[in-house]
Amino acid sequence: MITMDTVPEPVTPEQIRDLQKALGRQLAHWRKAAGMTQTALAKRTAYSRSSVANVEIGRNTTTRGFWERADRELRAQGSLVDAFDTLQELITMLRAHKAWVAEHERLLRHQAAVPPKPLPSLLITTPGCGCTVTVTRWREREVLALREALRLSLGAFAERLRVALSIIVDWEDRRQHEPPSLAMQAALDDLLKLADQDARTRFARILQVLPMRSTDHAWVPRTGRPATVTALQRSEGLQAAR
Repeated sequence: MITMDTVPEPVTPEQIRDLQKALGRQLAHWRKAAGMTQTALAKRTAYSRSSVANVEIGRNTTTRGFWERADRELRAQGSLVDAFDTLQELITMLRAHKAWVAEHERLLRHQAAVPPKPLPSLLITTPGCGCTVTVTRWREREVLALREALRLSLGAFAERLRVALSIIVDWEDRRQHEPPSLAMQAALDDLLKLADQDARTRFARILQVLPMRSTDHAWVPRTGRPATVTALQRSEGLQAAR
């Protein structure tokens, strides 16, 4: 993700060259209007005649000191200095834009080289049942398993999560088809992390026997035993877990 702020206004090298030539023509205009040769202007500005000639054809712009002296000697009333300053501002903008483009390309290369972060998940290893549970996204099934593993009533579980009782009821009755919000997912993660080892073991075992809907992702413990069972097996499994 690119995080650079304001993009400098683009200025092309062609624009700079055109302005340099225009500035040179402006100098030649004021020099000729003053009836002065390039050699005479060179002496008054303490520059060489070739420097004056190169400036007038737009080959270079020399220093601001030259333009201050030329403006004064030719009585240009500040127009030459103003034109030079405008050109320098555009040159600065061109350099800033080039630097921004280079940094933009560097960030793109860096982001392309960094692998995407994996989806956050909660890995619970329970030595007692010899299985590992990864909760990548909480759904009704995992919510029910967590409540039963914590030995909480519907009301107490809703209070721990700070949600309305009706939401918990809808989840467990599977009337709520949307998964919990991201904030609720985080709250469920925290609740499971704070659970003691016995509760975590119960959570893993309950998940082994809870039936799954067709829309749920299959969960298979490390033992390789499928998690889908009959209602009778679920009841027996819950009693054993308790």
